[in-house]
Amino acid sequence: MSGGVDSSVAAARLVDDGFDVVGVTLHLWDYPDETPEKSRCCAPEDIHDARLVADHLGIPHYAFDRRELFRARVVDPFVEAYLEGRTPSPCVWCNRTVKMHELFEIADRLGAAKVATGHYARIERDGEGRARLHRARDDHKDQSYFLHMLSTEQLERVSLPLGETVKDEVRAEAVARELPGADKGESQELCFVASGDYAAFVEERAQDRVRPGPIVDETGRRLGDHEGIHRYTVGQRRGLGIALGRPAFVTQIDADGTVTVGDAEDIASREARLDLGTWSDDVRFPLAATVQVRARHRGAPARVERRDDELVVAFEEPVRAVSPGQIAVAYDGDRVLGGATILSAS
Repeated sequence: MSGGVDSSVAAARLVDDGFDVVGVTLHLWDYPDETPEKSRCCAPEDIHDARLVADHLGIPHYAFDRRELFRARVVDPFVEAYLEGRTPSPCVWCNRTVKMHELFEIADRLGAAKVATGHYARIERDGEGRARLHRARDDHKDQSYFLHMLSTEQLERVSLPLGETVKDEVRAEAVARELPGADKGESQELCFVASGDYAAFVEERAQDRVRPGPIVDETGRRLGDHEGIHRYTVGQRRGLGIALGRPAFVTQIDADGTVTVGDAEDIASREARLDLGTWSDDVRFPLAATVQVRARHRGAPARVERRDDELVVAFEEPVRAVSPGQIAVAYDGDRVLGGATILSAS
């Protein structure tokens, strides 16, 4: 429970359904006192809000300190990825290595049969009765991408009460129930970088590892200089620090400090290399799927096959801004098949 609308309504629905509900909040991050912007789901303020909701619902509530785990598994890798020229997926890492991982362990300690969250996604049974992850009814809020790593065994223990509901309905329900925090706004940025200034966050933690370097075109011609590759991501157009008299896009970021820019067609990829990732137990390669290469991508038809210790995604049509470090998630219609980290694109 974060004290936000989604987890609060999810808990309320489970109470209505007669379940013995226990509220759990993970304390993941502390904001400096002078931080004007504060996100949700990480900080002590969220624990307070979640406890108010739990009291309103008449359920017990526990908070668990996982700040060190969150720093080691999410924040530090986030900084390292940007310093190495990759674009990280911290919300996927958080769900995989912190939130869901810890919630299952806590559920075992509390003797709870299931773990419920406020994610917008659905679990359906296939023809053999096995639990499979699907997109949410609310296409704009769908969060199945962030849960792609859950195994069949884990899905058997997961409850997603908001999967068939759209956000406006959830908000209206929170108001009707008079839940504390029913009027809370949506969090738009990473919970640990509420300001949205990723570059400043990385610089603060990178110590002396940020280095200036060249900005070059596709032929290697030097066009200018930058103050650190952590300020760039593949497909980026604004804030490049150069003026060419025409639109320019980041096409490649090298760990040695070189940023390459090109035209719009240069950021379109027909193929991506992935690590082996995590896939549903009935998936066999090669396979045809709709592959989503970042959280806000709608997905593109592709063929996924295994080559030695990697996967290769061949898109039917070129896809823009396929960024190393991001997660590619494959779908069969609304069903999640699995996903893996993007290593490179061409």
